[in-house]
Amino acid sequence: MEFLRTPDDRFVGLPDYDFAPHYANVADPDEGTRLRLHYLDEGPRDGPPVLLMHGEPTWCYLYRHFVPRLVDCGYRVLAPDLIGFGRSDKPTRADDYSYARHVAWIRDWIEQLDLSGVTLACQDWGSLVGLRLVAAMEQRFAGVVLSNGGLPEGGPAPRAFAIWRAFSRFSPAFPIGRIVAAGTRRPLTDEERAAYDAPFPDRRFKAGARIFPQLVPFAGNPAIPDQIAAWRVLDRWDKPFLCCFGDADPVTRGGESRFIGRVPGTRGRSHRSLRGGHFIQEDDPQGFVDAILEIAQTAAAHPMKTAC
Repeated sequence: MEFLRTPDDRFVGLPDYDFAPHYANVADPDEGTRLRLHYLDEGPRDGPPVLLMHGEPTWCYLYRHFVPRLVDCGYRVLAPDLIGFGRSDKPTRADDYSYARHVAWIRDWIEQLDLSGVTLACQDWGSLVGLRLVAAMEQRFAGVVLSNGGLPEGGPAPRAFAIWRAFSRFSPAFPIGRIVAAGTRRPLTDEERAAYDAPFPDRRFKAGARIFPQLVPFAGNPAIPDQIAAWRVLDRWDKPFLCCFGDADPVTRGGESRFIGRVPGTRGRSHRSLRGGHFIQEDDPQGFVDAILEIAQTAAAHPMKTAC
């Protein structure tokens, strides 16, 4: 497996992003290749862990406004860059990526850090990977906050997603910063767009970002049996599970209905709508963090500070 590593100078001086990098080497489940995975690790090491999972085509920069508040409330905040994104290594061939590999890479990282009592906050592919991890490692997770994502198990792709999938596959250009900006209600600054472009110096670095939409397990996808197995766990998951979807996301609008009532842990929770588009972390970070704090406090029996 050949891979690229984005030069460190691409990440210097990014707006509102002043976090120390951390790295782990994760094993590929098929070839045994070890890849470098980047992650943020902020806050007290003995604090209850909150895991922030990004999706396509972003990286942990997406959560820059979440980290300080969660840390101030006493939590250990971890935000990995999926392989192919951010400061993590980037295999150069599209067929180096699979849904199962993404799950395995992050599972290896969680096991290396020996995380437990985790509150998962996830969106987009962060939920496809994150919820599979919850099902596979349920003893390590204490609660879930889900926004603008899901766990598809077949069926037809929604029209808006089918258009996006075709664009990612056939468009000659794949401008990451502009793509993220198109999925927000709040206009991103030029500097913020550049921060989303930073991990991808040229098209060779974008194989992982390009292929992700093709891996979503709608009809005919080989990952469907694994999805069905994960749903068997979620169908009996009685730990706290809260949905907070954006009110202006054409791709996932209404997706919370697949979870609320079906997952036992959703019962009695204060599910809510957040104000914004697909990348809700940019549009309504305060609302998303409020939801995380509610579930993290419940899951870990961790008393919040007054400022929280």
